Amino acid sequence: MEVKKIAFPIHGDDRGKLVAIEEMKDLPFEIRRVYYMWDTTNDAVRGKHAHKKLEQILICTSGSCKIHLDNGYETEEVLLDDPSVGLYLSNDMWREMYDFTPDAVLMVLASQYYDEADYIRNYDEFLEFVHSKAQK
Repeated sequence: MEVKKIAFPIHGDDRGKLVAIEEMKDLPFEIRRVYYMWDTTNDAVRGKHAHKKLEQILICTSGSCKIHLDNGYETEEVLLDDPSVGLYLSNDMWREMYDFTPDAVLMVLASQYYDEADYIRNYDEFLEFVHSKAQK
């Protein structure tokens, strides 16, 4: 499962803390899109899809949330609760984000521009996709 936490350098002094993220230095890809979600209800589940090519870094900049990850063979649950740590997700990874705290802000850095054709939104199609790739 191509998932790893990336600890970004924290800079700070008596005024507060700052994290700077540079593409191709702190991230394994160039950033093509940034988006974030907030005001997500605790019972909401976001994501519920995979990507064919897109890579992402998920950072919970405030509060916390959990990420359910599935590569078609094994699953993993990850808690994001540190704004200086990003979660790298390779493509071909089913993801579901849930259990958002009221103050959660989840920011996503993406390697590609939005392309609906890159999404796999049906779980059975996702399993078929990853298993067919493994047979090649």
